[in-house]
Amino acid sequence: MLPLISLNNLSVTLQKNTILSAINLTLAAGDILGLVGPSGCGKTTLLNTIAGFIAQNQGSIQLNHFGEKRTINAEHGIPPEQRNIGMIFQDYALFPHLTVAKNICFGIAKQTNSAQKAQLNTLLKLLKLDDLADRYPHQLSGGQQQRVAIARALAPKPALLLLDEPFSNIDARLRNDLMIELRSLLKTLKITAIFVTHNKNEVFSFGDKIAVMAEGKILQTGVPAEVCQQPNCWQVADFLQLGAWLPITALSEEALSEEGLVISDFSEHRQTTVSSYHSALGPIKNTLTSPKVLSGNKLVLLVKPQHISLRSQGEKNARVEHVAITEQGYHYQLSSLETKNELAFSTLSFYSDELLSLGENISITVEPTPLLIFNQE
Repeated sequence: MLPLISLNNLSVTLQKNTILSAINLTLAAGDILGLVGPSGCGKTTLLNTIAGFIAQNQGSIQLNHFGEKRTINAEHGIPPEQRNIGMIFQDYALFPHLTVAKNICFGIAKQTNSAQKAQLNTLLKLLKLDDLADRYPHQLSGGQQQRVAIARALAPKPALLLLDEPFSNIDARLRNDLMIELRSLLKTLKITAIFVTHNKNEVFSFGDKIAVMAEGKILQTGVPAEVCQQPNCWQVADFLQLGAWLPITALSEEALSEEGLVISDFSEHRQTTVSSYHSALGPIKNTLTSPKVLSGNKLVLLVKPQHISLRSQGEKNARVEHVAITEQGYHYQLSSLETKNELAFSTLSFYSDELLSLGENISITVEPTPLLIFNQE
């Protein structure tokens, strides 16, 4: 079966600035993709290009719905109104002079009155707007306005729905409720969607798949659990805040001696099998099933809170910089005691049932599983 939409090497340049670079993305019918990344990375530009508001300079968009395959490229464009794509904007973009009912029916005005009424009644019921059909946008709460915007986008029965940070102007509790309702609604109606946000918690809750963007490129795409467990680069792990970074140095098999571990000189970036790593917290054994190949000197290990544990004995190697009480126990942020060491760390985070004092020097051990090592050069 053909995917509902495919982006192939899609690139956009505006005023000689490359905004999107070689974007490749495929969505099957019914998929919900969460598109996440820092502000200014190109997320909204990508949505606007898919919708047809911005023309691509290179690459193609392939749409497959209603049994028809259509390809959009720099030479052959299709106007936005002919793409059968709906869009929900961050600021709702409702028409202030139209009632809720007329806002919802705006995109289906060419249909018969009976068809419009039937679709209107269906959407009013689905989105719990039954008693608000005759009100104007200024008479509605933020949550109600967003429901109207959703209903208006769904009225023409789009094959693909684009959502540009639709919940950013709504308070947290209502945002979560509306997100759950909308996801359920999209699944019920079997509508494919791309949801843009810079909030990692939203993207995990809403998407079947997630795509992480940075500087106009998609760095990684996959199901949320897969991306969290196996980020393909340090930028993905860093943006999703999957843990903290512990600087390390690779130790090759030749670096072992009777006196102990000796750091090898890898300045020439030669490939070598790594037996273990050295850190400010001591040696870390290489547990990767395949040999780790050195590709640079600025190596870091991703350390998650569950990887850290207290030692009752041993040399002190960390200082408590912050203490907070959470549902998971005491939450601590730690810094390295070896501040002048090139392997010193600035922030590690972990939870414990044991109460520690602010500024206390402690002994910790790190046992990361799996071992996620990246080069930040």
